[in-house]
Amino acid sequence: MTPLATRRCRHQTHAISRADATAHLPELAGWTLGGTSVAKTFKFANYHETMAFVNAIAWIAHREDHHPDLSVGYDRCRVEWTTHSVGGLSENDLICAAKVEALVRD
Repeated sequence: MTPLATRRCRHQTHAISRADATAHLPELAGWTLGGTSVAKTFKFANYHETMAFVNAIAWIAHREDHHPDLSVGYDRCRVEWTTHSVGGLSENDLICAAKVEALVRD
């Protein structure tokens, strides 16, 4: 199976099952599945680091044409991916979550 972080989002997509989403969780350390989303809160040392992270996510979202919900504070950012057009979780959400995860991996 091709790693999620190396894939590109598709314009035409469909909802995936919870079982399919769960099968990809090993690639998404610390991410949790909600009813229709995948989310994670990232912690940072200061506001500058947080905003640099937010800007990197914005670039990913722009390139993939798939946009997350972000909740930003001084030293944290919660990232939540869902696909409103399919009413749930799609492979695009997992792909983008993996790309975000790659930003913080050593």
